[in-house]
Amino acid sequence: MPTTTSFAEFAQRADYSLLDSLHADPQATGDGNDHQPRQVFSGHYVPVTPTAIPAPEYVAHSRTLFNDLGLSDELAQDDQFRRLFSGDISVAQGSMRPVGWATGYALSIYGTEYIQQCPFGTGNGYGDGRAISVFEGLFKGRRWEMQLKGGGPTPYCRGADGRAVLRSSVREFLVQEFMHALGVPTSRSLTLYLSRSETVRRPWYSPNSRSFDPDILVDNPVAITTRVAPSFLRVGQLELFARRARSEAHPAALNELQLIVAHLIKRNYRPEIDASLPFSDQVVELAGLFRQRLTALVANWMRVGYCQGNFNSDNCAAGGFTLDYGPFGFCELFDPRFQPWTGGGEHFAFFNQPVAAEANYQMFWSAIRLLLADDTPALARLDQIRDGFSEAMNQEIEAMWARKLGLIRYDAVLVNELLQLMVLTKVDYTIMFRRLSQIPDQLSALKESFYVPSSAQLDAQWDSWLQRWRARITSSGDTNVISAAMQCINPKFTWREWLIAPAYQQAEQGEFSLIQELQEVFSHPYDEQSAQLGARYDRLKPQEFFNAGGVSHYSCSS
Repeated sequence: MPTTTSFAEFAQRADYSLLDSLHADPQATGDGNDHQPRQVFSGHYVPVTPTAIPAPEYVAHSRTLFNDLGLSDELAQDDQFRRLFSGDISVAQGSMRPVGWATGYALSIYGTEYIQQCPFGTGNGYGDGRAISVFEGLFKGRRWEMQLKGGGPTPYCRGADGRAVLRSSVREFLVQEFMHALGVPTSRSLTLYLSRSETVRRPWYSPNSRSFDPDILVDNPVAITTRVAPSFLRVGQLELFARRARSEAHPAALNELQLIVAHLIKRNYRPEIDASLPFSDQVVELAGLFRQRLTALVANWMRVGYCQGNFNSDNCAAGGFTLDYGPFGFCELFDPRFQPWTGGGEHFAFFNQPVAAEANYQMFWSAIRLLLADDTPALARLDQIRDGFSEAMNQEIEAMWARKLGLIRYDAVLVNELLQLMVLTKVDYTIMFRRLSQIPDQLSALKESFYVPSSAQLDAQWDSWLQRWRARITSSGDTNVISAAMQCINPKFTWREWLIAPAYQQAEQGEFSLIQELQEVFSHPYDEQSAQLGARYDRLKPQEFFNAGGVSHYSCSS
């Protein structure tokens, strides 16, 4: 397939399955001029035009994703392309739609339904407050949806300005492509544009702050990053329509639930679910496949040290990939309770993510169960899948630890002893496992990951563990082969917030070279790369960044 080099060719890729197969809010305006908070009582989406940022300036684009989509890199600088992905949908041409769309969803936290976040106290005002999809199309035979983050207010904005600041936009742009390079299923990053002439005020941290919560108000340049995914359907969306069906909120409520579940299957699971099956069987198949994807996803998160920070049902993609990079972080100093978000609490901490995933799956199961009310055998199979979630999750986690340690099979004693030593010794999560990937015979190699000197007693425990682990490795195969496999599981480079902050700080001054450097480093996280990049990015967190506001912890002020 030839490379897409012009905006006119890009427009020809348009194909809007969501708009064509689902229902618009019947109270919405046709022109998308719908930017004030209001209740949305029915329909799967609201037509809404994004609000363009003034004088958009190019910051970055993902060469990797452009290549995957068959787009020329030069398109990122094309005037019409830049205008579209900085919020000006008036450039739509050909089969493109002249309006975007926003969706509503429900919120549950650990299986408890909430409506307090809705300004109307009903749950009908909660949804995409500043995320507006502007394009859906086919590229190289695959369907992708493109969504502006920070594209202006929608009916779900709850009175906010609908904008995203440059800081959070840089973080989301970089981390999506980093996670993709790590092999973790994720939404992707297309482009990042900023405006210097529009700013918004947000609470944040003063320089060298040790405050837990933001302590100043900061004027930030606004930006729009475009995220891309096969769909942006969330567990919270299914949950919203299930709540309406249970309460018989309107006559078409159950049908709306069925339509969106059918659309989810078509968009995210069609190659694996036979369209000729009865719908009830397709729903059961969906439940099994989503469980498989979700458990594997969370195991991947833990493999690379990622903590979602706020893994509610509305932040859980029903397609089984990572979505909504708000208060996320990567574990440096190993702590099972690691939680970067000041509003998250331990229930969304690093090692609690499997439990959070199960709570989200519970809400997914509860929603789709309504569609099988008259099919007792299908209900029984569905419930069996739900009952097996915990075991499936444990199997994925155990397999992940075995792969990280180069073991043929999981060894609970060996793994748990290692994790305990890592906590007691205060080690860097990424550096520790990368050094283990070399299968060292001396503890000195592992000490490169220690944040503080270890005691003689701990050294003795480490030596004992290391020799037992090495004996297991050397008896199970060629150590060179095992080491190479481990280096494909345990990345050399990770996300270190204290190295990211200068990138968005420099970007505010018009300097984007550090963003470009991070793009390059994050594109090959398992490779050794140059000695210069290794010295800069493969190192322990300096002491001054511990307990630093905006670096070690942060609010969701984006």
